[in-house]
Amino acid sequence: MTNSNSEHAATGLDTRPAPRISVIGTGYLGATHAAAMAEMGFDTIGVDVDPSKLAALAAGEVPFYEPGLPELITKHVASGKLRFTADLAEAVASSDVHFICVGTPQRAGSHAANLSYVESATRSVAEHLTHPGLIVGKSTVPVGTAARLRALVAEFSPAGIDVELIWNPEFLREGKAVEDTLHPDRLVWGGASAAADAVIREVYAAPIAEGTPVIATDLPTAELVKVSANAFLATKISFINAISELCDIAGADVTTLADALGHDVRIGRKFLNAGLGFGGGCLPKDIRALMHRSSELGANRVVGLMQQVDEINMGQRQRVIDMAIEAAQGSVLNRRIAVIGAAFKPLTDDVRDSPALNVAAALHLRGAQVSLWDPEAMETAKRSFPTLTYAESMEAAVEGADMVLVLTEWDDIVQADPSSLRALVGRAIVIDARNCIPVTDWVKAGWSVRSLGRTASVAGAPVSIAAGTNDLMATSR
Repeated sequence: MTNSNSEHAATGLDTRPAPRISVIGTGYLGATHAAAMAEMGFDTIGVDVDPSKLAALAAGEVPFYEPGLPELITKHVASGKLRFTADLAEAVASSDVHFICVGTPQRAGSHAANLSYVESATRSVAEHLTHPGLIVGKSTVPVGTAARLRALVAEFSPAGIDVELIWNPEFLREGKAVEDTLHPDRLVWGGASAAADAVIREVYAAPIAEGTPVIATDLPTAELVKVSANAFLATKISFINAISELCDIAGADVTTLADALGHDVRIGRKFLNAGLGFGGGCLPKDIRALMHRSSELGANRVVGLMQQVDEINMGQRQRVIDMAIEAAQGSVLNRRIAVIGAAFKPLTDDVRDSPALNVAAALHLRGAQVSLWDPEAMETAKRSFPTLTYAESMEAAVEGADMVLVLTEWDDIVQADPSSLRALVGRAIVIDARNCIPVTDWVKAGWSVRSLGRTASVAGAPVSIAAGTNDLMATSR
């Protein structure tokens, strides 16, 4: 493999040149991976087709919210370890390991993944190879994709160039992506020969030295790991949300129940928080792509399970909408509703398939006067739903509101003073769709709290807004 003249980055104990890195695609995954590779000491080039995005990244301006990433990019653009270009041919020619980090969105009109970006990026890298190289797929793809991409590489790479393609799925959590890349909880790659295995171990020498587990496997297993992990996490969320409905009927408390379940080491507490459900750019599309690919392969039990998981998740949105309508005595028309949260989860500005934004838009379409606030996702939300009203602060959002909906569990609302907010609203009704606020404190401050799967005795009696009156009418269940 052709090498640079830089000092060996992984160990610093010898002068053997380190592989140079190209990262194809500078979206959420690619920008984070490129910055992390530079932090690990490798000369890294990020490649994209959007000149404005590249210019922004080079200036340390990230077009999405991810804690710590702008600082890391700025640090390594200044150090010279990281640069960005639209010239793929130059990037491939000057690099040895090529990471494919482009998107695989859900195909329009189908549950299948759109693989056109992955196929185009892989083919382009193969066509522009000038010396031996390793192509490393990181994008989340349906099982069987890598084998087809190997055929593309064989077809389009120049004769006599030694090139190999392996798959190395990413496991990033939005809001913690930098930490997850630099200090992953596991490293998985599939399809590597002995030579390719040695190269990828050199790239990941720093986390391996920290004790990060390595799973070297075949291509299909590596492809399935990420989507299976997401499917399992989605199943845990939908399971506890299904149980939360039973808790509502039976008068049980789903949070205490989840705490008790979490002490079982076989189950664990994480992802057992009942609420509005999952969203974002990964879990929804990944379980649907898994459903589609499983159907193609005849694995019908997986199809049925994922379909149920998806349906339960989507049903949580309607459940919260129904709670708001019930609290408004059957209609939200002209009711002032404050919505706290637009992002699909905290520590991100991502509103892709966001349950919060979906609920806000649905209430707006039913005639509610929705005032929305989110500490990070205001601009991305405006681009998706420009007709909503966006408040400059949480206090401005709740001022004069008939009810408050907590739809993203930002610390701003979890740590807010309920007495101060009580003085601003028209009616002290809060629907905690994330089961995140300290209920006792809010009830003591005069709020009527509704949540998912928690008993009325804990949450306080549900309250309805009587049409045409300012009176609060508590209704028994």
